[in-house]
Amino acid sequence: MPSATIKIFLVHGDAKRLRTAELSNWTGKAVAGPRSEFDSVLARDESHNSGVYFLTGIDPETGTNTVYIGEAESIRDRVKSHLDKDFWNHIVFITSKDENLTKSHIRYLEGRLIDQAKQAGRAQVKNSQGGGARLPESDREDMEIFLKKIHQLLPVLGVEVLVPTSIKAAGATELELLSCEIKGLKAAGHLTPNGIVVFAGSQAVLNERPSSHKYPWPVNMRQKLKDEGALTVKTDHLLFMQDVEFSSPSAAAAVIHGGHANGLTAWKNKDGKSLKELESI
Repeated sequence: MPSATIKIFLVHGDAKRLRTAELSNWTGKAVAGPRSEFDSVLARDESHNSGVYFLTGIDPETGTNTVYIGEAESIRDRVKSHLDKDFWNHIVFITSKDENLTKSHIRYLEGRLIDQAKQAGRAQVKNSQGGGARLPESDREDMEIFLKKIHQLLPVLGVEVLVPTSIKAAGATELELLSCEIKGLKAAGHLTPNGIVVFAGSQAVLNERPSSHKYPWPVNMRQKLKDEGALTVKTDHLLFMQDVEFSSPSAAAAVIHGGHANGLTAWKNKDGKSLKELESI
């Protein structure tokens, strides 16, 4: 992804409150804010334009990250209909400063964004079905460029629902493969901007350590992954069925080891050097 300059304006001087964001040499503009400032967000002139929007939060029933992605010819009019949804606590909408997004454009963007959010797997997508629209080839290419800009801007505003789990670290030409081994079982992964991703096919111990009942986070996390189908029980071990990203090497190692573990020493490269040794070079 090319380098970019982002201009963020904090309307009230608070990064958690109403803010706008723009990329250099791009006609798009994002407006973001918490649900508690819903009226202020919709009071913006940009809310009268056509565009796409993201409602993000935590599903109260499952405790998982959740997103609803929509499109509207008037953002202000459409998003008011979502006040009956209780899961979301943050809104981001994106419009074009030159007001050149047609109904077909935003329907195309909505469909692509829903598909990409589902593929990323970072959040439960609340849309019952995808959108989408057929576009002439030239328009389609323009919207694909618009999509790439949305991908650059959203994480800066705290919305990572489109970020692939195994995203490469910025500037990395080749990611270093890391391994975590215990009792003849082996897990593999690599560092990411958010922590570390453990690859599908990795193994974890079947039973938790007795000490994990005093500090139950690994037990709870392993159960959560089982419930989601990301971790399954085999005869003598657990198996990762998909790539899973953890917030830190220690968090990943704790799930693999079945109890507290120091990720800086548990994860090693192909030469047997631990993360702690690599960081001290």
